[in-house]
Amino acid sequence: MKFPDLNPLPASASGPASDEPDFVVVDVETACARVSSICQIGIVGFRQGREVFAYETLVDPCDEFSTFNIRIHGISPEHVAGKPTFGDIHGLVAGHLTGRITVAHSGFDKGALSAACRIAELAAIETTWLDSVRVAKRAWPQLSSHRLNVLSRHLGIRHRHHDALSDARAAGMVIVRAMEETGIDLQGWMARPGKQGKAPAAAEAGPLKGQRIAILGEPRDGALAQFVAGAGGRVLTAVGATTTMLVISARQPYGRWVTADAQHRKAEELRSAGARIEILTEAELRARLAGA
Repeated sequence: MKFPDLNPLPASASGPASDEPDFVVVDVETACARVSSICQIGIVGFRQGREVFAYETLVDPCDEFSTFNIRIHGISPEHVAGKPTFGDIHGLVAGHLTGRITVAHSGFDKGALSAACRIAELAAIETTWLDSVRVAKRAWPQLSSHRLNVLSRHLGIRHRHHDALSDARAAGMVIVRAMEETGIDLQGWMARPGKQGKAPAAAEAGPLKGQRIAILGEPRDGALAQFVAGAGGRVLTAVGATTTMLVISARQPYGRWVTADAQHRKAEELRSAGARIEILTEAELRARLAGA
């Protein structure tokens, strides 16, 4: 079986590159339903949107191969004969991941590495995980699926599905493209969604007094919320039946796909049903208040 190299940089079995990556990406394939049965692993490092190192190897899972899994990735027992076990490569894998931000497309790869470490009675790998599925759902909410092959087609990423090295590269490019699309940097993506401070209390008087306003694109304790509350508006957690206005932040973290966001769709549905709810940008709101 041949696993093509889809990257102009050569794959390497050496330790981490001297060019310290901003994040690394890991993907594994497994031999059977046991997630510990890793039979291939791919790791790619990215710095400033560019690949800086790649590592791939087949792995002897010391376990059976199921027909189902073989059909998915094409790896069978003869391909891993004489290949290193997970215990043999544990130190190398840990060297790439430890102390770094590690991207994986869903929690499967994280669980597989944890299980493989446990079965081999080896130390768990200490890294900080980022799920590229979660990133993709926020960056491209209009897509009906956020599977890696679907995202790759949508973004024009060259990709061979269920090849660990190619999957790792594609997931890394999802992160790179999401940062470009939304303007949210890596640390912004690392911040857990939904952890927002308390909304500021509405001023007793102002041009927005009586308005119930949801904000798209900023936390409810952010600068726009402070502006709204200072003008007398009540800042809401989300669009609901009593919302009178949805204001889209100038930051627009959803890029050009603002209209596909759930809050925007909800506001449109309410308006279509006869609710008196306005949808306007931050610039429009500030211009209105400046002229009030």
